[in-house]
Amino acid sequence: MHVRELIKGMDAIITDGVSIQDFAVVTDTNNKTAKKILDVFIKNGIGKFDGDNVYFELGDKIKAAFLVIENGEQIEQVSEHLDWKDFEGLVAQILEEKGFATMKNMILTKPRMEIDVVGINHGIAMLIDCKHWKKLSQSSLNTIVEKQIKRVKHYISKTNEAIAVPVIVTLYHEQINFINKVPIVPVQQLSSFIDEFYGNLDKVKTIEK
Repeated sequence: MHVRELIKGMDAIITDGVSIQDFAVVTDTNNKTAKKILDVFIKNGIGKFDGDNVYFELGDKIKAAFLVIENGEQIEQVSEHLDWKDFEGLVAQILEEKGFATMKNMILTKPRMEIDVVGINHGIAMLIDCKHWKKLSQSSLNTIVEKQIKRVKHYISKTNEAIAVPVIVTLYHEQINFINKVPIVPVQQLSSFIDEFYGNLDKVKTIEK
C-alpha cells in the first residue's frame, strides 16, 4: 500500500465508530481501498472492528503517524495531519496504561500557568510538557526546561502533592537525555522510561514541598 493512502487514512481516524463507507468518503477513496487501509491500521494495533464499524481510541491517530513515518514519509509532511491534542492524548494514554491517574491541560492561577499532562501514581506527580513536531535547538530546550521547572514549583505550592517531577516529552529526539536533571524523553521511549521511573528517581530532578 502506498504511504499516501495511509496518510489519507490518518485524517479519517476519529474516536467514534466509522463505517468502511464513511471512511472511504473521508479519505476520498473507494470501499476496497478504505478496507485495505483499515486492515493495515488494525494489523498494527490501530483501531478494531466491532460489527460493521471500526472504533479508534485516543492516541490512535499519532500511532498511525508513526506507522506512516516508518514507511518512509517525512515527519514534516505527517505533522500537517496532526494537532497538539493527538500528541497529548497519546502521552496521557501511555501514563494511564502504566497505572497513573492523569489530567490534561491543567490550569494553575496566580500566576496563570498551564501543564500539558499530569500523571500521578504512588504519591508522585509527573508533570509533562509535550513538544510535538518541532525541531528544538539546545538553547530552546534550556528555556523549555526552565519554564517547566517553574510550573512544577507552582504546582507543588498549589496542590497537596508532596513530590513532583518535571518531564519534557518530544518526538524528534532519538534518545533520552537530561538538562539540569530534567529528562527529555522521546515519546517512543516514554513507556520504558515510566517502567524505570521509580528506580531512577535519584537521577532526575524532584521538587518537594
